[in-house]
Amino acid sequence: MSVHAPILAIAVPLLGGFAVPLLARLHRKVRDLWVLLVVLFVGVCVGYVAAHVFTQGIWVYVLGAKNPQETLAPGGFPIRIMLTVDAMSAFMGLIAGFIALVAFPFALKYIPEEEGKTLSLTLGILLLAGILGMAYTGDLFNFFVFLEVTSIAACGIIGFRTWTSRAPEAAFKSMLLFSVSGLFFLLGVALLYGEYGALNLAYVSAQIRGSVVDRLSLALFLAGLLMKAAAAPVHFWAPDAYGEAPAAKALLLVVNTQVSLYGLWRVLFTLYGGLSDAGVGWLVVSLGLLTMVVAALMALVQTDLGRLVAYGAVSQIGYMMLGVGVGLVALSGRPDYGFVAMQGGVFHMLNDALTVGLLFLCVGAVEWAKGTRDLRALGGLGHGLPEVALAFLLASLALAGIPPLNGFASKILIYEGSFRLSPILTAIAVLCSILLLAVFARAFQGAFLGPRGEVEGKIPWVFLLSIGLLVVGILVLGLVPGFFVEEIVTPAAKALWQGRALYLAAVLGG
Repeated sequence: MSVHAPILAIAVPLLGGFAVPLLARLHRKVRDLWVLLVVLFVGVCVGYVAAHVFTQGIWVYVLGAKNPQETLAPGGFPIRIMLTVDAMSAFMGLIAGFIALVAFPFALKYIPEEEGKTLSLTLGILLLAGILGMAYTGDLFNFFVFLEVTSIAACGIIGFRTWTSRAPEAAFKSMLLFSVSGLFFLLGVALLYGEYGALNLAYVSAQIRGSVVDRLSLALFLAGLLMKAAAAPVHFWAPDAYGEAPAAKALLLVVNTQVSLYGLWRVLFTLYGGLSDAGVGWLVVSLGLLTMVVAALMALVQTDLGRLVAYGAVSQIGYMMLGVGVGLVALSGRPDYGFVAMQGGVFHMLNDALTVGLLFLCVGAVEWAKGTRDLRALGGLGHGLPEVALAFLLASLALAGIPPLNGFASKILIYEGSFRLSPILTAIAVLCSILLLAVFARAFQGAFLGPRGEVEGKIPWVFLLSIGLLVVGILVLGLVPGFFVEEIVTPAAKALWQGRALYLAAVLGG
């Protein structure tokens, strides 16, 4: 395992997902145990890969060979499929692995058998495999393949509850945007393949000259990945998708959105390097601001608690884009503030996964107890669900960036870096956080305060376990962020900021 951990992290859930329906025919408990074992194994793999990369550097895993140099044809041309895991890839894998460990135990109890539990678990595991494939692959076409795996699995998760009126509509919207996104990305890959005759990311990056074809491919990559990442103005699929998916699986959909952002960072910083100039950076910054503003305003008018949280999740995409976009604008001169903003944007990916994930689990617990998420029919649930109420309040404050919680730790880095570029950027970001605080305060008041609300039965202990893990994560990352920033976030940000040469050397030698 120590030698093959990167490929096992992808192959085991990919094959294990297809085994779920077969094991369900034997016994439901066998199926559930298998799901937990697969997720636990993936968690161990991504943890081992991250530890190896953070301590020893980039891990290049070649399918069918022991090291990259054995696969290079004359002229340095790679002839085998490679997984290239640097600190940013390992960071993305850690997020996916941890969220899976939280989400699947919750899902095993949350999703009823009669509502397609086996199908939902199968799709969830396949989605996890696709996410890790996107994070670890060093090949452009394989990135597209895993992009499509995540799209198919995500659409199935969103729309499998066909007996509801809105789930098929949400799945259709997502499928439409995902199809266009995948087509754009594939066209970009095809243009680069026609230009350079290769698909290995490092090799193509070393050959790129900034021609018209190169820049057209960049535009296609930008369009496709921004669609999949739910950046405004093509964000409209995400609130429906997050809102209609089972609460536990919404966590994986959030990570799926983040790994699309990861793909965008990989294209801009590693594939194109310095050719992705300040103009592209300003585009990312502008769309980030637009995303956070539009999502925060739309959250104001929501009466469904799930959709309200979904718009809050979309707004956080804007903060990640702002932080990394500022770094992209400053890439040519590499001033200190650019790297600080990138640290904040990368750190916010982890904090967002924990915070939004906790909010969705709280929504799931509320729906379990009351059978509805309509704020007009809720109220007083804090009396019967005090643990859920406290967790929702904590996550709401973290989402708004209130100290000393984890959201503040990453947002303050984004604010600091973006202020040095333009104070207007920071002002807009802070105002959106204030607006979100007001929105979630209203939601907390509507759902949990007031006269005692009727609650049917107790919340299952596994719900509280998953919620508790995320609460601990939020508190630890907020109270002692320094360790995580120095040991995990900074190497991940450096892999983008100044790690292109190391990435190419690890694959191509020299």
